[in-house]
Amino acid sequence: MNEALSALGALAQETRLEAFRTLIRAGQSGLPAGDIAQRLGVGPTVMSFHLTELSRAGLIGSRREGRSIIYTASFARIGALLDYLIEDCCLGACGTRATNPKESCCEADAR
Repeated sequence: MNEALSALGALAQETRLEAFRTLIRAGQSGLPAGDIAQRLGVGPTVMSFHLTELSRAGLIGSRREGRSIIYTASFARIGALLDYLIEDCCLGACGTRATNPKESCCEADAR
């Protein structure tokens, strides 16, 4: 529960949520902080602060490429968070996780 609260708390801020969504769209290739800041129209210091918060929550990772730090979304962490959030879907009556975001796990189980 503490990890879920940390992740959800980090995402409960507009700039961080948009930065995270930008990194999700970028996929495994990721983006440098400067590119994220430019896309969101925020300064580099502000972006650094928000990326640090997302990193502390385990929602993003980073790697060095030359002089740049490339940030990527942690898809495994998001998968774990989603699993946690729907763990008790239908009070455990379902055996299948919904793959369509517009259906519940019970609807997926009925397929």
